Formats: sequence, C-alpha cells, structure tokens
Amino acid sequence: MERSMFTNEVILSWLQYFSQYVDINLAKLKMLDITGKNKNLIPAIMCNRAVLVFTDAGHPEIFYDMWNAELGDCVIWYNEGSDPCGEIKHDKVSDMINRGINYSAAMLILNPNAATNYQIGIENSRFAKGSVHYVCREARVVIMNKLNLGDQDNICVISGESIAVEAAIIAAEGSVIAVEYDRRDYNTMKCNVEKFGLNNVTIVESLEDGALDDLSVPDIAFIVASPRIGSEIKSLLAVNPAMRFVVYSLDFEILASLPALFRENGLERTEAIHIGVSRVNSKNMMERFPAPWVVSGRSIIG
Repeated sequence: MERSMFTNEVILSWLQYFSQYVDINLAKLKMLDITGKNKNLIPAIMCNRAVLVFTDAGHPEIFYDMWNAELGDCVIWYNEGSDPCGEIKHDKVSDMINRGINYSAAMLILNPNAATNYQIGIENSRFAKGSVHYVCREARVVIMNKLNLGDQDNICVISGESIAVEAAIIAAEGSVIAVEYDRRDYNTMKCNVEKFGLNNVTIVESLEDGALDDLSVPDIAFIVASPRIGSEIKSLLAVNPAMRFVVYSLDFEILASLPALFRENGLERTEAIHIGVSRVNSKNMMERFPAPWVVSGRSIIG
C-alpha cells in the first residue's frame, strides 16, 4: 500500500488550521494527496468548490497548469511553510502562475465556478483539436455507461482518445493506458492529457514488445475495432485472462467476425447495442452521426 507523509494526524491538523480562517463546509470538502503518482488535481478542482490539496516539493508549474486550464479565478489559501501554523495568505491562481511548490505543504483551493453537477459526455469542443475525429458526446455517454468504471479501475483504451479522457477522470484512483498507433493521434492524445491535467494516463504506441509490462494491469479494455482486433484481444488476455472488453465498431465485416473471435479467445458476449444519434442544429438542419455497434464481452473463466 502506498504511504504518504500526510498521516491522519497531519491531515486533521491542517483541517483545523484552515477552518480557523476560511468559512468552508468540511462535509463538502474534497481532499486530495498528490504526493503519490497518478493523481489528477485539475479535474478535481473543476468538479469541487473546495479542495484541500496535500503536496510535496517538485511542482514548479502547478499554478500555471491550473491557469492554463481556465482556473485562473480560483482562490488559493496557503501559508509559507510545511506546518499548519503562522500567517495565512490567499491569492487568485492568476496571480500565482510564476510560483511553484518547493516543500511539502497543504493548500486550500476554492473554485466558485466548479461544475459540481459533472456528468459524462464532455462537449467535443473541449478536446484538443488535431487528427482525431471524436465520437459524438451522446454515443460516448452510452459507451461510458457500458464500461461502468469505478474510481480505482485500470483500463486500456485503444484508439479512443475521448474515452481515455473521460475514463481517466472517472477512474481517478486508477490508471488509463492509451494505445495510439498513429503518431498524429499519439500527439493529439498527449495534448488532451496536458489540457485536462491527467496524471493517470500513460500513452503507448502498441501492445507489442512488452509495452504493458511495467504498467498497472488493466481490468477492462475499450477497443475501436480494426483489422488488428484479434491480436489485440490475445495480447490483453495474456496480461489479464479475466479482462472485460467493450468493442466499438463501424465496420460490418469486423462486427460479423466478433462472435467467432470471442469464442476463439474464451470470451462470451454479454451485450450488443446499436447507437444512432441525430441532432437538429441551430440552423434547423438535421445532423446525422456515425451509428456504431458497441459489443461487450467477458472471459468465460470464473
């Protein structure tokens, strides 16, 4: 189990310190320890009005990253030192972008514009522009529902950039492996990771040559189907024989091959759904989006 320098006793002392100066409801306070790896600070701030952050040294661009994520109006309450005592200060993020953190400390971040009603289905306009053609948000909502992720799940996402982003936000205590074969898509995925402040995403170029050996073992895989899907399923089952799969396909021939492919690899299909989305835009014109099949499967073992 990963240990932190911020024990329960230390956390309670910081809570008491900040509560003396700031009018906050402790019952609604989000606490986040980013001294360990893979902790997503920016999404937590976006979705909570008050976040108590425990951090160590070595975050020279933490406030610049927050400002770059359009969180410049957030107010940071902090002190100069590693202990919960002494004078307390507060400044907007926009006034702190040239500062870093050089010692272990705690800071209280207040975000009056937090999207506390966050739901899956991020607007496509928020993703990084690049080579990727993102699935429409309505279809993504259905896909995320079928993935049914928990906050500690580990997921492998193959060629599904927007799915990787939403999965990383939901599985905040887990991890995401984003497989991007195309260099342009790799770069777009990297931009999305930076844009959303995702520290629990690892981008790899393939499943070959032991690419997953030193990474967290995925519990579930999301695959945008391609002619490689057979080898992808085999590679993932070699890592975790009990892995669940959700496959997205617009290709009829690949879709038709899935039942045999599942049987060949000891998987059973649990569900297959067809998603059709049409939308009337602001000019009263009908917009039709690609209508994929989403097929779920799991290992027969156990």
